[in-house]
Amino acid sequence: MATMDIALSVRDLIKSYGSVQAVRGLSFEVRKGEIFGLLGPNGAGKTTTIECVIGLRAPDSGAITLVGEDALRHPRRVKQRIGVTLQATALPDKVTPREALRLFASFYRNPVPVEELIARFSLGEKAGARFETLSGGQKQRLAIALAMINDPDVLFLDEPTAGLDPQSRRELHEVIRQTRAAGKTVVLTTHYIEEAEQLCDRLAVVDHGQVIATGTPAELIAAAKSPPHVRFTTTRAPEAARLRGLKDVTSATVEGASAVLHTTHPGHTIIDLVTWLQSEAGNELVDLQIRKPSLEDVFIELTGRSLRD
Repeated sequence: MATMDIALSVRDLIKSYGSVQAVRGLSFEVRKGEIFGLLGPNGAGKTTTIECVIGLRAPDSGAITLVGEDALRHPRRVKQRIGVTLQATALPDKVTPREALRLFASFYRNPVPVEELIARFSLGEKAGARFETLSGGQKQRLAIALAMINDPDVLFLDEPTAGLDPQSRRELHEVIRQTRAAGKTVVLTTHYIEEAEQLCDRLAVVDHGQVIATGTPAELIAAAKSPPHVRFTTTRAPEAARLRGLKDVTSATVEGASAVLHTTHPGHTIIDLVTWLQSEAGNELVDLQIRKPSLEDVFIELTGRSLRD
């Protein structure tokens, strides 16, 4: 990949807190104009990595190149060209979104017009309302608007949808996509599998302070070693021993009238399943689905544990 196409390069990043090594030789690259996600459980080192990249913490060692600048040597230059939203945005309860945006605009030579950001982030109805009256989703939209006041090249979002309801999460996803459509690069951290799969162009899976896999969600899923599985429901509970004898089945799990079959060839297994059910008087197929490995399956395969463990 050409250097000019890289918005962020992190190489061999190490950061310890006493005897605890939060980041252990972590490396990844982010291309210009993409939504890039750091996916991993709480405590994996995602937030520490972002804090080192944006200059809030000094790494013990490593190299960080951001918007073509050495971020460790020239932090002031870099900060003029990035925007940041951390996990919690704390503003005075009585301040209004318009007042907060005007204050942040005063920190930069050429800020984005305040009213333009109010319109872009759908804050018009709440522009004059006190911060304490805003919903969680509105507070997050305001946080991103504040991060965009300097028209940054790269926007960093640390767990941007944590604690939001599903509707607010969807609305914020659309805001993030619009930011990418405007030509910006977005780097976010998340521990939500669905969010990473739906929103990110590429991902770095982080565990115990290291990147253990990178790629698009589709590439990561395609590289999974676990076989596809067939999930079905019948009118009567099937026998697990009989299901394990179906063609190409590697394992079978039965829960009531439903079952899951892991198989190396789903088509062969389904034909054998239907043939067997036709010989079973009074037992009919109610529902059947073929499922490929999910991103969560990939994560468990890579780390040996669930994302929310």
